[in-house]
Amino acid sequence: MNAVFQLPDDIDLTPAELALTLAARLYEQGRLSAGQAALLAGLSKRGFVELLGRQEVALFNFPVEELAQDVERA
Repeated sequence: MNAVFQLPDDIDLTPAELALTLAARLYEQGRLSAGQAALLAGLSKRGFVELLGRQEVALFNFPVEELAQDVERA
């Protein structure tokens, strides 16, 4: 499926940059797995993990409450 996006002229993104950003954000939202997002971004899983660091997206995204419960159970 190919989609066409029309961005304002002052936003200077290449299609590759758009794919990287979209992949990172969809992963961050939990809508894509790391493997799916890496594929969308055109990267290996390792490359995608490095992208997450540059985009300041956590690789592991656990709610604080869930983490606190895990600590109590340990």
